[in-house]
Amino acid sequence: MQRALRIAVVGYGTAGQALAVLLGADGHQLEVFERAAAPGPVGAGFLLQPSGLQVLWNMGLLPQALAHGAPVRRLYGDTPCGGAVMDMQYRDLDTRLMGVGMQRGALFTLLREAWPQHAQLHVDTQITAIDHAGVRVQDQRGKWHGPFDLIIAADGSASTLRAQAQGTQLDRVYPWGALWCLLPREDWPFVDELRQRYIGARKMIGLLPVGTRPGDDTPRLSFFWSLPCSDFVAWEQRGIAAWRDEVAQMWPEAHARLATVQVHGALARASYRDAVVSRWHRGRFVLAGDAAHAMSPQLGQGVNMALLDALAMRDALRASADLDAALQRYQRERKAHVAIYHAGAAG
Repeated sequence: MQRALRIAVVGYGTAGQALAVLLGADGHQLEVFERAAAPGPVGAGFLLQPSGLQVLWNMGLLPQALAHGAPVRRLYGDTPCGGAVMDMQYRDLDTRLMGVGMQRGALFTLLREAWPQHAQLHVDTQITAIDHAGVRVQDQRGKWHGPFDLIIAADGSASTLRAQAQGTQLDRVYPWGALWCLLPREDWPFVDELRQRYIGARKMIGLLPVGTRPGDDTPRLSFFWSLPCSDFVAWEQRGIAAWRDEVAQMWPEAHARLATVQVHGALARASYRDAVVSRWHRGRFVLAGDAAHAMSPQLGQGVNMALLDALAMRDALRASADLDAALQRYQRERKAHVAIYHAGAAG
């Protein structure tokens, strides 16, 4: 078991939040640096896999997640002609398994409320430099913070600190993006299924039940439309009516959900990155979350991976009093797991 460490966490997304909860609970002294002035959830709803649910169980947050999330037991995708492209059910692996669709706002709130009181959050603070010798971080105003025993970069897929580990093999914008919004579930019949509609590999629509969030008891669906990032401008120039007509032809039932989507601004745009690193740590500096392994959002693993990274870091620090050995263990475990998904994305 490690002595209580002084740890800097850069980023307050899912990875940073989970690290704060898990490491703070073990008595480590944390300072979290977030570039946003008012941190909040970013992005569409997501599907928590059993692996991510296990991490929430370790945090003591599983009951709250299940109270807000929507159980998902089937992943189904087809074509406009009704041909099944994907049909997977968790029960085929184990009758006890399921996924849980959640709104990002729900998970953000659960993790924020579980954050230990002694943890410290610096908002509107962008970390621009790392002093590896002194184990310090410098913000955009030139102020140095530290020294720390450990610096964890969890600053997202567009990480400005990824290269500090000196192991970046790939870091590029993912060519496909998405348009998304949250819609009232109302009488949508597939309450425990992720439903997707495809036209070849060119077009894809999805609807995922994502439950409720604190302060809003309305069950919702996460709607997403996948398209190349290079087509965002052309999509807007076409006009919203033309796009709605296209949705109606491709998936009439989904079109019926979009009554409130009458202007382009009702849909948020999302873009993504691919990042592969050969090493996750350098000295007392280590990567976590999308900073370590950003990948295609279609795999739906970003939040799950971030939670698993945080749990692996906690377990590694518990297992060894030697920090170098702990970081090696963390890198070995997470790199092996993430490699499976990078191989799938490459394939």
